[in-house]
Amino acid sequence: MTSTVESAPVDPDKLMSFVLTAVGEVGAALNAALVVLGDKLGLYRTLAGLGPMTAVELAEATGTDAHYVREWLNAQAAGQYLTYQPGPGTYTLPPERAVALTDPSSPAFLPGLFQLAVGTIVDWPRVLEAARDGSGIGWHEHGPDVHSGCERFFRPAYRAHLVNDWLPALDGVVDTLRRGARVADIGCGHGASTILMAQAFPHSRFQGSDAHPESVRTASRRAADAGVASQARFEVAAAHEFSGDGYDLVTTFDALHDMGDPVGAARRVRQALAPEGTWMIVEPAAGDRVEDNLHPIGRAFYGFSTLLCTPSSLSQPVGAALGTQAGPARLRDVVTAAGFGHCRIAAATPFHMVLEVRR
Repeated sequence: MTSTVESAPVDPDKLMSFVLTAVGEVGAALNAALVVLGDKLGLYRTLAGLGPMTAVELAEATGTDAHYVREWLNAQAAGQYLTYQPGPGTYTLPPERAVALTDPSSPAFLPGLFQLAVGTIVDWPRVLEAARDGSGIGWHEHGPDVHSGCERFFRPAYRAHLVNDWLPALDGVVDTLRRGARVADIGCGHGASTILMAQAFPHSRFQGSDAHPESVRTASRRAADAGVASQARFEVAAAHEFSGDGYDLVTTFDALHDMGDPVGAARRVRQALAPEGTWMIVEPAAGDRVEDNLHPIGRAFYGFSTLLCTPSSLSQPVGAALGTQAGPARLRDVVTAAGFGHCRIAAATPFHMVLEVRR
């Protein structure tokens, strides 16, 4: 038996409105690469430092070709990243946007996010095939823009909030760190979080671990450059296999949802913690219901979840695929399944939520 569903009438004004919105989306997609280009060529930094410039002046100042710079500037002006003055033909980077595009010490710094997005999009053909057969794509299979962009995006937020806000929100943890604690940072990536904690708490000792060998090598170099190599050591290990026991603090930054077996990792954390120890989990901000996350930040995170984080989880044993917008309830289910009895949201930012987990 077949049924025929009558087509709903099409409102031509609504159709054209959607088409124009979609054209804007194409411009936004292309702009991700343009932002990375502007960041790597020093175009934003030069505009921020020298003020209004013509295309020729900016090209000369950055040692780039004026034809490319002219088109880049016009795209940036059309996207309202820059302002344009028709008389002198100059382009200006407003101060607020200069902070977001040139100041890596600001929690609003954005180039890393764009770099991560571009690196993620490059692998879309592999995601297409994985979506058809249910396979995964490991973190190690992505290019360097994914690894470097991820660190460049998250590190400013960690620098702004980790020591000043997130750790103090945990009951008694800062006092323990000041006296001297043993800390394991699992899924540490390039070691930004580990190094920040080591710099802030010189009497404590830190062990970072990650399953990606190149990230661990980078973390070790960064720790040496920061002068904390004697405090912060790194190992190649999956989240459920990191070494050591009796830790006063275990941390996991923006990594739990990427794990194939987050419950298995949680069981290992519980085993590794001292009886009064704390597990701090930092995850992307999310609500428990889909409708809670239907906003620009949620949209970006769902995009990364589809193209990057879910494939990462599915590439590993179990393949829980929590997703980047797992939400507090699903995360609480993970830790309680591992035997933890205490889990609360201790702190939050527009991009992050911080969970305090204890026995």
